[in-house]
Amino acid sequence: MKIVAVIPARWQSTRLKGKVLADINGKPMIQHVWERVKRAHEVDEVIIAVDKERVLRVAESFGAKAIFTSPEQPSGTDRLAEIANAVDADVYINIQADEPLVHPMMVDELAQVFEYERNVQMATLIKRIHDKEEIADPGVVKVVVDRKGFALYFSRSPIPYICERAEEEFADDPDSRDISGKYFKHVGLYAYTKEFLFTYKNLPKSTLESEEKLEQLRVLEHGYKIRTVETRYDTIGVDTEEDLEKVRGLLAGEKSEIS
Repeated sequence: MKIVAVIPARWQSTRLKGKVLADINGKPMIQHVWERVKRAHEVDEVIIAVDKERVLRVAESFGAKAIFTSPEQPSGTDRLAEIANAVDADVYINIQADEPLVHPMMVDELAQVFEYERNVQMATLIKRIHDKEEIADPGVVKVVVDRKGFALYFSRSPIPYICERAEEEFADDPDSRDISGKYFKHVGLYAYTKEFLFTYKNLPKSTLESEEKLEQLRVLEHGYKIRTVETRYDTIGVDTEEDLEKVRGLLAGEKSEIS
């Protein structure tokens, strides 16, 4: 089985233009992401999908394989599909270019699902929530899964709703409830079989997707399944200058577990 990791590196960003080339402790952000993904053991090839010549040049300067994709692509999934048209593989893993703390084990955990479970078409990562504040934060996407690890629903709201007390009371007093083992958040790495990647790309946008602003709900609303994989690792998406400073500090003081 051939597994390719793709890092869609879009130049344009609403809040932090050109962030993929933002300097983090002497290296562009995209290089940090690429170096970590390259350490994954289960991936046969790592490709940076770029939409600007300047990003292509930088990627090639540190030894990455970079492929130019159309600037008109509306999403990272479409950019991934364009790579899939050019590079044949069985499974494609989509890694965000603005998450320089991604751990190579996260990539391996996704890849291994396809190696051992042949019926899986799409997979993503989830992580147990330990910080109570994340439960009520709409920026943290929650997920509930079935007994076999397939996603039942993703939401920006606290799910599951635990009926011991009203949700508004819980919002006022989050320390009053034991959250251990009850809540999971979505970690936005995705993996697809080649066939399902093109199926997903061509699905019409769904109602739930539009209401929650969560693209993965399109898959569930159209009746397909998403296999979730629990990880102990987490990432930080860089969207602001404050995020950049936080990541710079974390990387500067990191005692790496990466091998």
